[in-house]
Amino acid sequence: MSTEEVARGVESLPEPPAPRADVAAIEDLEEAMRDVVDPELGINVVDLGLVYDIRVEEDNTATLDMTLTSAACPLTDVIEDQTRAALTSGPGGGLVDDFRINWVWMPPWGPEKITDDGREQLRALGFTL
Repeated sequence: MSTEEVARGVESLPEPPAPRADVAAIEDLEEAMRDVVDPELGINVVDLGLVYDIRVEEDNTATLDMTLTSAACPLTDVIEDQTRAALTSGPGGGLVDDFRINWVWMPPWGPEKITDDGREQLRALGFTL
């Protein structure tokens, strides 16, 4: 048996790498996605609960898992164009260098996914939930 002491526990683990300064923060992307408005309802996609997940790769490319209120929605191009404007344009070139949207259908969207802010916005527009 070796006389070397074996390090055990969390103290022996290496420090996780610090986040890169040139990669967008998820919180900033979520906030920017509030500028993307569902063309039929007039409410942003975050408060409608259409954004399921946001990830940013090391090359500063964002991947968004999103759904629609209906799989038959013909307006995906409009939402993709608005997303491009919200995430990749602006002063300094935008938050990310590129993005991709994975349109997902599971779990299916339902009104329970709407945030409290989204519910208030819908009520202000005359919708009842």
